[in-house]
Amino acid sequence: ALPILQELIRAGEEEESCIELLSSILEVLYQAQKSAEKLRVRHKDRGDVELAQVKKHIQVILERLLHTVNRRVIVLDRENPLRSHYVACMASILSQMDKDHYSTYIQAFPSRPELMDFLMETFILFKDLIGKTVYPSDWVVMNMVQNREFLRAINQFATTLTEMFLSNNDFELQLWNNYFHLAVAFLTQDSLQLENFSPAKRNSILAKYGDMRATIGASIRDMWYSLGQRKIEFIPGMVGPILEMTLVPELELRKSTIPIFFDMMLCEHRLTGSFRRFEDEILRRLDSEVEGGRGDEQYMQLFKSILLSCCQSHPELAKPGEDFVRLVSELLERLMDYRAVMNDENKTYSMSCTVNLLNFYKEIDRQAMYIRYLYKLKDLHISYENYTEGAYTLLLHARLLTWSEESNAAPVPGPHGLHLHTQRQLKEALYNQIIEYFDQGKMWEEAIHICKELAEQYESHLFDYEMLSDILQREAKFYEKILKVLRPSPDYFAVGYYGQGFPTFLRNKVFIYRGKEYERREDFEMQLLSPFPNAEKLKSTSPPGQDITDSPGQYIQCFTVQPAEEAKVRLKGRSIPEQITNFYKANHVQRFSYSRPFKRGPNDPDNEFANMWIERTTFRTAYPLPGILRWFVVTSTETIIISPLENAIETMMKTNEKIMSEINKHQNDPSLPINPLSMLLNGIVDPAVMGGFTKYEKAFFQEPYMQEHPEDAGNIEKLKDLIAWQIPLLAEGIRIHGQKVTEDLRPFHERMEQCFEQLRAKVESQYGVREMMFFEDRRSGRPRSIAWVPDWDRLSHAGARQVLHTEAPLTPKPVPRPSESEDHRNEHRENRASSIFGPRRQDPRQSVSELPEPKDEKWRLSCPMSESSLSADGKQPPPSRAAAGARPSTAGLSLSPTGFGGRVRSASKLPPLPRKFSLAVYETFLEQSDAAA
Repeated sequence: ALPILQELIRAGEEEESCIELLSSILEVLYQAQKSAEKLRVRHKDRGDVELAQVKKHIQVILERLLHTVNRRVIVLDRENPLRSHYVACMASILSQMDKDHYSTYIQAFPSRPELMDFLMETFILFKDLIGKTVYPSDWVVMNMVQNREFLRAINQFATTLTEMFLSNNDFELQLWNNYFHLAVAFLTQDSLQLENFSPAKRNSILAKYGDMRATIGASIRDMWYSLGQRKIEFIPGMVGPILEMTLVPELELRKSTIPIFFDMMLCEHRLTGSFRRFEDEILRRLDSEVEGGRGDEQYMQLFKSILLSCCQSHPELAKPGEDFVRLVSELLERLMDYRAVMNDENKTYSMSCTVNLLNFYKEIDRQAMYIRYLYKLKDLHISYENYTEGAYTLLLHARLLTWSEESNAAPVPGPHGLHLHTQRQLKEALYNQIIEYFDQGKMWEEAIHICKELAEQYESHLFDYEMLSDILQREAKFYEKILKVLRPSPDYFAVGYYGQGFPTFLRNKVFIYRGKEYERREDFEMQLLSPFPNAEKLKSTSPPGQDITDSPGQYIQCFTVQPAEEAKVRLKGRSIPEQITNFYKANHVQRFSYSRPFKRGPNDPDNEFANMWIERTTFRTAYPLPGILRWFVVTSTETIIISPLENAIETMMKTNEKIMSEINKHQNDPSLPINPLSMLLNGIVDPAVMGGFTKYEKAFFQEPYMQEHPEDAGNIEKLKDLIAWQIPLLAEGIRIHGQKVTEDLRPFHERMEQCFEQLRAKVESQYGVREMMFFEDRRSGRPRSIAWVPDWDRLSHAGARQVLHTEAPLTPKPVPRPSESEDHRNEHRENRASSIFGPRRQDPRQSVSELPEPKDEKWRLSCPMSESSLSADGKQPPPSRAAAGARPSTAGLSLSPTGFGGRVRSASKLPPLPRKFSLAVYETFLEQSDAAA
């Protein structure tokens, strides 16, 4: 110490005269001590007296020097380089003090308050020096010497606490609290974590200094148990420090300190009948400690076994203790999964673990922790531009709030929590943020729902018409975007993680992923495999066997699935723009299907449709997509086998839907290129391209097949009906094609018309004529396309010739010619009448799709119409003005075996096509077909 003191003196520090004097006296006393020890050899009595006197003087000087150095350490800033010299001096002085020195030093204080102040200052000083050591981390010897002397001093002061500050009258809560925090800080400091050193250095430290963590851990345990009835005063305050101590990866330390938790549970339970405060605190602190890197599988098993053993010895804690241990074990498992992936470059699995944690906190009703992880998940989504998922995540928090002036119960991370104090303020701010995220994610339908709720508040509760105007304008823009902005439907992928090499939250589970816009499966797979470079991609789409699921490796299976559209009641029987319906086909979906074709029976090389069977697997996810994640786990699967005939029916349905979709696109946007429509139509009408319907007729319409499969009679009629209904769709498509085709492609169009004329003649002669009908709805003051849903009780299987009874008269009455302006308005109104097909102008060139209606056309009904629906001359009367927009009567209705009502004419003459036809009629047909199936 003396050379260090002399250096401090030369540096011109304050109190240098005192330190110089003390160090000089101490040097003389050490020389006197050596002389006394020599004298004792020659004259024992005289030597003992002189040695005792010298030691007494040394003790006084050491105490004075220690006090002076302590003051210098406290006064100096942490950045001051001289502070390390004073700390070294302090450690050297402490090394000179034995038990008697400490005892004499403590007794020298004139009063208890002064002693308590000294201990308080010393505990704070030691904790500060331990937390921010003055030596570099690689100065192992200096750090260990300091820790050894600090440990001796802490244990000496602990004895003083139990002797002078434990009794009821003398108990000092803050002093004891400072001791526990100091002891835990000493135990958990980095320089004592021997597992971080190399084996050689660790063995050297153990040989010279021992494992000081075990020593201080035993001291903490003994001090805790010595508190007696005072323990309750340290709950829940000491739960966190004790937890931090037990998480230190030293087996014996864990075994000796984990029982303190049970003692805390028992103490609180005896006083209050439960240990809720202890449970809340340990769950809260576990979250931060494990996320910070502490805790492992060994700790979880020790915690479970030790606490269960302790609880079983106390019947009153057996059941609640078991529930608590299970709760902590589940939390530890989720936290360790989260920690394992939180630093990965690919945040996909971090999001999954975050959702697991927030669901856990929601189940156990820990709202503050639940909200904390909601915002963690939201931040992850926004960093990856997953705006839709970020909006759904924030919506979970907004749903917890009410439109009231109550204060926020839980702290809110981020900027929203700083200046928004009431639930109404916070909910309004969250809703505006959610609307913005939904807008960026092109989920305008969801944004509209939020706008409506905000508008209700502004209009009926706050009477803030300025904000009402703003929100209604935003809502109007979203409606406009739905119809005008291109919004591609996302692809969905099924991903299976098989093998024991995956984390528990992935192992042997299947997930459905929602792809991003225009994301290819190849790109998605590369991103999927990047966190698992050793994983093997399975080539088969069949579920793997037990040899794969039980293997120690990693196997990933990925394939595209199709959303199974849920029936939307409010969309039934209506003619709705494709931009609207497409959204519901690909969103809010919880069921997804994958179809795997396979051959069964004798192989027919000329007709692959005859034995083309389909194995269809339907996956059901835990939650609908999209949601708070871009993927959800599959909770159930169902597999069915589809026969070749049923497969043909599905193919025809999809083809008809595709034709109608293309027609709708071109009617809504005449500037679209014609190539996709050309390829679609030519692939159907030209037998040389796709083979037409001949394959189906050869496979299913032959007498041997019908005799062998009499149960398929209904499906055969359905397939015929679908083929017949494709003709008016093709006719409209060819008409549009004729209007837009260039002169260079005119020969191609004429060839397509010739093929279609032959095809129509054949189909109508065999399966009858179908016509799409146009209905007007004058309730809103403008014509629209509408449709009605047939009554299933009135279905009649009357073969291929059918009539749809509607309100429109069969022979329209002549009307006066309107003026030119009126004519223009009527044309504009007619253009708006169908939400499928837009403006229609006659092409000067007459094509096969524009033949005039025969004047002598006769109508045939598959069943008699009701008398009330026909006039005396057998003609149907025109509808009255009141009935113009009403629901059509179902009297005398005749439907095809597929359940779709339509008008059929004699096959001897070519029927005209209607000016417009309604998508809703065809949708009704599809719905009834599905119901019949």
